Amino acid sequence: MGLARSFQNLLLALALCSATASGEASRRFWVENDTFWKDGAPFQIVGGDIHYFRIVPEYWKDRLLRAKALGLNTIQTYVPWNLHEPEPQSWEFKGFTDIESYIRLAHELDMLVMLRVGPYICGEWDLGGFPPWLLTIEPAIELRSSDSTYLSLVDRWWGVLLPRVAPLLYSNGGPIIMVQIENEFGSFGDDKNYLHYLVQVARRYLGNEIMLYTTDGGAIGNLKNGTIPQDDVFAAVDFDTGSNPWPIFQLQKKYNLPGKSAPLCSEFYTGWLTHWGESIATTDASSTAKALKRILCRNGSAVLYMAHGGTNFGFYNGANTGENESDYKGDITSYDYDAPIKEYGDVNNSKYKALRRVIHECTGTPLHPLPPDIERANYGLVEVQKVVSLFEIIDNISDPLKVAISEQPLSMELMGQMFGFLLYTSEYQEKHSYSILSIPKVENMGRVNYGPYIFDQKGILSSVEIDGVILRHWKMYPILLTALSNLSEFQPLMQMTGDQASKVSIYGDSENMLHDVSFYLNEGISDEPSFYEGHFHIDSKSAKKDTFISFRGWNKGVAIVNNFNIGRFWPARGPQCALYVPAPILKPGDNVVVIFELHSPNPELTIEFVKDPDFTCGK
Repeated sequence: MGLARSFQNLLLALALCSATASGEASRRFWVENDTFWKDGAPFQIVGGDIHYFRIVPEYWKDRLLRAKALGLNTIQTYVPWNLHEPEPQSWEFKGFTDIESYIRLAHELDMLVMLRVGPYICGEWDLGGFPPWLLTIEPAIELRSSDSTYLSLVDRWWGVLLPRVAPLLYSNGGPIIMVQIENEFGSFGDDKNYLHYLVQVARRYLGNEIMLYTTDGGAIGNLKNGTIPQDDVFAAVDFDTGSNPWPIFQLQKKYNLPGKSAPLCSEFYTGWLTHWGESIATTDASSTAKALKRILCRNGSAVLYMAHGGTNFGFYNGANTGENESDYKGDITSYDYDAPIKEYGDVNNSKYKALRRVIHECTGTPLHPLPPDIERANYGLVEVQKVVSLFEIIDNISDPLKVAISEQPLSMELMGQMFGFLLYTSEYQEKHSYSILSIPKVENMGRVNYGPYIFDQKGILSSVEIDGVILRHWKMYPILLTALSNLSEFQPLMQMTGDQASKVSIYGDSENMLHDVSFYLNEGISDEPSFYEGHFHIDSKSAKKDTFISFRGWNKGVAIVNNFNIGRFWPARGPQCALYVPAPILKPGDNVVVIFELHSPNPELTIEFVKDPDFTCGK
């Protein structure tokens, strides 16, 4: 009897081993015969970019469900290094940065993931996702290159990130089917040793089963510089919706190994980005849907960029340059992108409906039910009052341990003020009572995220000269906007004396582009950076809804709701006039809005909470 039972146990163990091995063998994603395969069957990627860091975590599930109802089976997202390592070896993986929870949520919803781990991401994100502290290293490192110091820091970063996501790879039971290295490198450089190194590091932590991929524009030069098929790295392409996709897919084949070029547009543009001072970028719903149909109905794969754009909360928006470095163009706070799922989650629009119809027609994907609309509220006009000027409160909102004195002005990065504002002060005795001084006020509107000028330091980066005299003995105050929860309790500084008023105080809030001048001489000057505060009441938890704050009539600044930085406003330049306020940052009872206005406020000292975004205030 004992021998028979032992034999039965052995058979059971063999059966379990066989079943496990069979399950593992079937759980596989690869490319063969110019086709993607998943678990032994051909697979068509119908994906969309949805960035976890541009959405409050409470809405991750809602946005993913809306993407699934659109007909998507895959979510693509960047991983911004600067969010996860804001200071050297200080790691963040909670809240907005809890990437593992985001990926697991996609898995729970039966969606696959394409992970874009950088280290450079572009993405209209500050410095292309690089941590600004990289710009403080001496000697200066060369980003996106084989620079040994740079590579060692990438290795350290990936040594933290990649082991966290490795258990979530498809072969390990998770949803990640592909991992992208770098991003559109072919339009930047041709350092193949750099790309080879990234592959080696990725393989070290992720193994050989995962499909690595690159993304480059669908032109010969881009693909020649940015692809590495000899490392068995899949080359995907991106192109605008006006292009004929199939000649580009034919070109794609030349930069993949034979039989390993499944047609994939990894950035199918549903819209476009918008800079301050421009009109809101939009694309036609019908033509966008027709362009997608040309890919999907011939069994090509595509990833919508963006499926849902979200918001550049805080100071994380990126910027571009034009023909030269001085042609600076900062991105607006909204990253709506004219995507089918709007910034605030709306899907009742022509683009969502047209794309959903095409995806269903071409793939036969069942139409999943739409999630219910997220309600929005109009909380009406809110009166605000000026609490204090920046100069009256500077000692209260700057860390005394970080205030620095230097013979010459220092950059924000060297001051350890990676984002936000930095006050520069120096003294100059006027030679003439009515001399005109061309002293600039500087501001950080976001670091360049694309192109040759990406090494973008902020602050005053050169000496400052007045009437032929170079100003020296600078004092610099890092401004902590996180210290504003008890703004009304701060005691302002004493007013300047008449003797002090004859000396010019030069201040700035940090940007390469030097453009403006302000003087703090007496209380009669209203065009000075100041803090304003307003309160509004929400009766109950059920009355807490999404809303927008309209800044019509204001000039330029930053808004903070219940200690959450909802982003920059600049209605004096436009086009964005209202900032999105998601309901999870609100609360029943008293809600506090703090406004840091850099110039002059709305003369009526009001803001308005409205249901719908207002993009009509630009000049």
